[in-house]
Amino acid sequence: MGFETRIINDVDKSQFLVPRRAFTDPAIFEKEYQAIFNRCWLYLGHASELPEPGNFVTRTVARRPILFTRDRSGEFHALFNACPHRGAMVCRERHGKSPAFMCMYHGWTFGADGHLMTLPGASGYAKGFKQDPQKQMTHVPRLARRGDFFFISFAQDGEDLDTYLADAGDYIDLVSQHSASGMTVVGGTQEYAIRGNWKLLAENSFDGYHAACTHSTYLEYLKNANGALGATPLEGTGIDLKKGHAVIEYGAPWGRPIASWVPLWGEEGKVEIDRIYGELVARLGEARAERLARKNRNMVIFPNLVINDIMAITVRTFFPTAANYMEVNAWALAPKEESEWLRKYRLFNFTEFLGPGGFATPDDVEAIEKCQIGYAVGDTGLYNDISKGMARDGAPSYDDEMQMRAFWIEWERRLTEYEG
Repeated sequence: MGFETRIINDVDKSQFLVPRRAFTDPAIFEKEYQAIFNRCWLYLGHASELPEPGNFVTRTVARRPILFTRDRSGEFHALFNACPHRGAMVCRERHGKSPAFMCMYHGWTFGADGHLMTLPGASGYAKGFKQDPQKQMTHVPRLARRGDFFFISFAQDGEDLDTYLADAGDYIDLVSQHSASGMTVVGGTQEYAIRGNWKLLAENSFDGYHAACTHSTYLEYLKNANGALGATPLEGTGIDLKKGHAVIEYGAPWGRPIASWVPLWGEEGKVEIDRIYGELVARLGEARAERLARKNRNMVIFPNLVINDIMAITVRTFFPTAANYMEVNAWALAPKEESEWLRKYRLFNFTEFLGPGGFATPDDVEAIEKCQIGYAVGDTGLYNDISKGMARDGAPSYDDEMQMRAFWIEWERRLTEYEG
């Protein structure tokens, strides 16, 4: 089948149009799995989720069950969570600590690195059976890390992770530099589903244009909460990070636990924030510290990793199970050494805006689902307009749509190349 969802990218007319079929066609959805999810680097987890040897988590990545482990020597492993004997899921727990994993079906037991340790009735098998490579749990083809962020790829070959991340790598580093002692996932995983196409959430995650309208309730709330706003205006720019990754980086009036104070936090808070900022300057230099502390960042790493470093930090992935349905996982991230006082405000900021029950997420889910409902009018010949800012001279504004265009150009490139 030919690739029939060509984007219209007319620079002379400042026009960028995406066919609506890209959000509704089941055949395109399946092609996305072959061309994108089966070939790109995908986020798996954060090192802080496995703080000690023996720790593990299980999760589903691009429709595949994955067992993420740390063995006795501290090495990390990404294993397909399926027994080589009959294919049953080996580990059924969400997370925990164990030196070994026993399949509940026939009792085959595997080490944290996937090797077959024991099996009932071993005398009934040929000599050397336990050492047969096909009887070990299968490692995901590629596992790599950038700082404490772990990624996997189901492709046997291709570009390495750092090459794939392009300019987004430095933004991951910037998140890690919030702390001298390391960052940690706070609490567990937030899980929810959206009845909408996965690319709508990718767009939404770095769309500065929708904030004033969709999140007007939150902005009004901040205005009416005495001391909740500082003097920084909401303004910034969009940045193409190459290979489909992009970010909006901007100043905003809300407080940031990483050294951007607002009056609501009081004089006690000002003392602590000033101390943190001084440590950032000493460790990173004035320019890097100023950018880290004062600027907000909404970043999408193609295809489906969101890192929002705003009034708190959220790490979010979303995997589609159909053209009109996706499952979302999100985690809060914070410095390990953060004080109890500051952690309280960070988590308040997080749950107030970024969490599944906050001001932002329900609004965004509603907007995405209403888009998907709207597509039921029919998609033949209909396009979404993503051209805001194309006619602008100079750097894109944070509320332009350059970052979405960067995403879509990479999306089309990958689907076109997969066609051959």
